[in-house]
Parts: sequence; C-alpha cells; structure tokens
Amino acid sequence: MQKIRIKIKGYDAKVVDKASEQVIETALRTGAKTAGPIPLPNRIRKWAVLRSPHVDSKSKEHFEMRVHARLIDIIDSNPKTIESLTHLQLAAGVSVEIK
Repeated sequence: MQKIRIKIKGYDAKVVDKASEQVIETALRTGAKTAGPIPLPNRIRKWAVLRSPHVDSKSKEHFEMRVHARLIDIIDSNPKTIESLTHLQLAAGVSVEIK
C-alpha cells in the first residue's frame, strides 16, 4: 500500500520514547512493517534574560528549551493499521505528525 511517516515531538525524551514504542507496537500488532524510531537532532533554543530591569547588566539568567523528535516509517500498512493509529491514546506533551 502506502508508506506512512510519523514524526513525534516533545519536551521530555522519556515520554517521546514511550510514545514511539506505543506507535510501533500497534503497527506491528496489525501486521505492518516498521522502520525506526530514528532519533532526529534536538532543537535547542537558548535565552539570556537580565535579572534586574535597570542595573547590573552583567547579571543574567540563562534558559533553554529542548525539543526531542523521533521519526517512524510504517512500510506495509493496511486500513486496520491506519484506524488503530488514529484511535491511539498517547501521553500529554507529545505532538504527532502523520504524513
């Protein structure tokens, strides 16, 4: 049939890994072949914020936000696979893109 590419993103690496395991497990249970999960590079965003509004411009706080991503390819999918993936309940804090 068609190849389905699933991209899973989240801020916590453990939650992203558990979600990718659930996707692979449901795909294998319906008889599809999978490739992955392939870890994609982390997107790291960093900020430096002044601690004081007027003085001490050398005093700053540093923050960072990391976005972890995994890529899963489902190769031999059938209608049962697609239906089970659409009804899959994943943890909060995980976004899923299906192409």
